[in-house]
Amino acid sequence: MTDVAPELEPEEAPNAADTDVAAVARLADAIADRDGAAIRAIIEDLHPADAADILEQLTIEQVRQAAKLAPEAFTGELLSELQWDLRDDITDVLEPQQLAEAIKDLDSDDAALVLEELDDHVREAVLSEVPDEDRTLLESQFAHEEETAGRLMQRDFVAAPEHWTVGDAIDHMRAAGEDLPDVFFDVYVVDAAFAPKGAVPVSQLMRSRRATKLTDLMSDLRVTIAPDVDQEEAAYLFEKYHLFSAPVVDEGGRLTGMLTIDDMVDVIQEENKEDLLALAGVNDAGLSDGVIDSVRSRAPWLLVNLATAILASGVIALFEDALAAIVALAVLMPIVASMGGNAGTQSLAVAVRAIASRDLTSANARRVIVREILTGIVNGVIFAIVMALVAAVWFQNWTLAGVIALAMVINLAFAGLAGIAVPLALRRFGADPAVSSSVFVTTVTDVIGFFAFLGLAAIILL
Repeated sequence: MTDVAPELEPEEAPNAADTDVAAVARLADAIADRDGAAIRAIIEDLHPADAADILEQLTIEQVRQAAKLAPEAFTGELLSELQWDLRDDITDVLEPQQLAEAIKDLDSDDAALVLEELDDHVREAVLSEVPDEDRTLLESQFAHEEETAGRLMQRDFVAAPEHWTVGDAIDHMRAAGEDLPDVFFDVYVVDAAFAPKGAVPVSQLMRSRRATKLTDLMSDLRVTIAPDVDQEEAAYLFEKYHLFSAPVVDEGGRLTGMLTIDDMVDVIQEENKEDLLALAGVNDAGLSDGVIDSVRSRAPWLLVNLATAILASGVIALFEDALAAIVALAVLMPIVASMGGNAGTQSLAVAVRAIASRDLTSANARRVIVREILTGIVNGVIFAIVMALVAAVWFQNWTLAGVIALAMVINLAFAGLAGIAVPLALRRFGADPAVSSSVFVTTVTDVIGFFAFLGLAAIILL
């Protein structure tokens, strides 16, 4: 007879949100009591990722105080999990010796992540506390630009010469012990010049006979990545070829590091977040940011939006006589602009995502533009009929209904065009297609919507 553990009733199931709230409260109380031992116990009892989530719900001053009272609790794993702005605040508090101790067991890519936001003199002080071999690796990491494969790559990897067998590789890894990377998926087979020729997955290595040559098991490398490649391009290659890891090679083709899927997931999330924020005209702002930081990030694009709103109002002012003569125009006018704005935003979202995933290129841009315009026209016809019926019943004026119907078709067609053309134009001029494209798209739909509706009304109704 098999014992079956009783299932928890829904009300008995642990609630993660309640657990987080309780942990935040306990940590806040420990900080208020200046109890370093309690702070350390609370943080060390949590997984680093969970501890980072808890700390990010506190104020900056609370977190800084916790770092002062229990610096040993802020391990390298915890620091690498924190948002960059909060990590920057904590590293300002910790001494160079404490930071060196925190990063000593991290892989080179995670160590570089912790150190990259430090001032140069502080970073030098930290590096002076780490072993010479690790310092050399990290200094070579910082020789590469931020957000490139060279900065992101892991310097620790496993490589084997072409003449090795499975047994040779396994014996080598066992002997290396703690010097092996914490996480790796492939053993790279290299030639005499240390250029990668292929890769053997660790899972295949472990189920093969010891006498089997690595060259008989290795698969061709789908991609090799140069250190100066943008991290977004590297993430695209991982997504396209379903990679778990990829070698990084220098100008001479020599293996210098590797990128792994865990880092690429972070990059993909980071880039998606940047695109989402850029579409809204803001930059990254953490929960710990103050009012001034939030205002500084949002005010510039609100100013641009104000300028475009004034432009749209100028179009309305051109038809003030028509508005004065027919009050119904003022009632219906926002509907045309609003429908165009929403249609343009839909097209824009599709375009920005297609550009980011490399699906929208110069080869298919014309076809996609035509598709979006036709989509706008068809949607325009559908909602023009609906709005014409509403206007006719509401104001008992079929001519007015025809005007708003025609304006609706025109504006939704231009909305589809603007939604695809604006991000393509931004990319053509070397700008990020996501950066506040919505401001320009809604400007187009407002101006075209007001001009079409009021212009047609002035011609037909007056």
